[in-house]
Amino acid sequence: MPASSLRIRFPNRRGDELAARLELPSTRPRGHAIFAHCFTCSKDSAAAVRIARALCARGFAVLRFDFTGLGQSEGEFAQTTFSTNVADLVAAADWLRAEHQAPTLLLGHSLGGAAVLSAAPDIPEVRAVATLAAPSEPAHVKHLLAGDVDAIERDGSAEVQLAGRGFRIGKDLLDDLDGQRLSARIRQLDAALLVLHSPQDTIVGIDNARAIYEAARHPKSFLTLDGADHLLTNAADADYVADVVSAWASRYLDPDESEVAPEHTEAGEVVVVERDGGLTQEVRAGRHALLADEPTSVAGGSDLGPTPYDYLLAGLGACTSMTLRMYARHKGLPLEGVRVSLTHDRIHAEDCEDCEKTSGQIDRIRRTIELEGDLDDDVRQRLLEIADRCPVHRTLENEKKIETQLVARA
Repeated sequence: MPASSLRIRFPNRRGDELAARLELPSTRPRGHAIFAHCFTCSKDSAAAVRIARALCARGFAVLRFDFTGLGQSEGEFAQTTFSTNVADLVAAADWLRAEHQAPTLLLGHSLGGAAVLSAAPDIPEVRAVATLAAPSEPAHVKHLLAGDVDAIERDGSAEVQLAGRGFRIGKDLLDDLDGQRLSARIRQLDAALLVLHSPQDTIVGIDNARAIYEAARHPKSFLTLDGADHLLTNAADADYVADVVSAWASRYLDPDESEVAPEHTEAGEVVVVERDGGLTQEVRAGRHALLADEPTSVAGGSDLGPTPYDYLLAGLGACTSMTLRMYARHKGLPLEGVRVSLTHDRIHAEDCEDCEKTSGQIDRIRRTIELEGDLDDDVRQRLLEIADRCPVHRTLENEKKIETQLVARA
């Protein structure tokens, strides 16, 4: 799973708002990628979600979005064409460039694969393009329309059934598909190419992969997805695609782009490094990677992770629950579950009856503990006392000394 999955919207060149998801890893991304879904699919198709999240788990930030008129995006699908899909891809790259970092990797599934091949020459930062079950020419899609083509040609548009759903297809789409010459765009590709295709694909035959591969210049690679179907309905196939694409694309990233935070810190040491000069912070604790941030209501906040105070409360809550569990095990108590809820605020000292400080404000942490199990009142009261003995609780209540020193960065 990604560290953050952000719902976003960005405008295409017609002014329609396109719905998207940006999957962000827990550390500085190795690179930024865009995933283009198949014809009449959406960003939430099984293949799109699985591959995007699997790539994210391998360190890539991945943007997946709904083309115009599909999913949650605005616009009329009947007025879209292959060319508008390509324009949507370029608009997605523009948004990613402005808000995060330009994409260096494009990955497209089926007709989305043809779209990334066509769009790549117009996105100068792209260094790697991967196609998955892609047709060698967009006009291949017309075979899905079969008996509806005559009606579309005659009436200007027609309602067609695709994968059990109705779509209105316009004549502009047919004309645009016939006018595409994808092989010419492939020859213009100034990026590495990886073609992935299954010999068992009954929707887009593997001969399409051969045509794409032969039209491309080096560096280019071909990988057979033996046993996979066109939609990659098997989760293991999607995960395999992510593994291969991640390893292959890493070869074409600049060293500074593929640099990530160190994998481990020393035992007992936490390292925090800011990401991209904003409020988002990369946190490393041992082999664990986390993000800290502020909500978007705070200037500079991106809400990519918990706030510093959230982590403070999380530390106290986790320590409380662990302490109760360890005590229950030691005493053989039938404690079945622990839930700790915490909030933080500030109150005037004069409003606190049992506080030593009598003026100004004091920090207040409210902790609520729920215990599950066949526990009598005496045992519950004892567990409440034990909760106050957790090490983090004691640290917060004890006198503290924080020593800070400034060191030169190596």
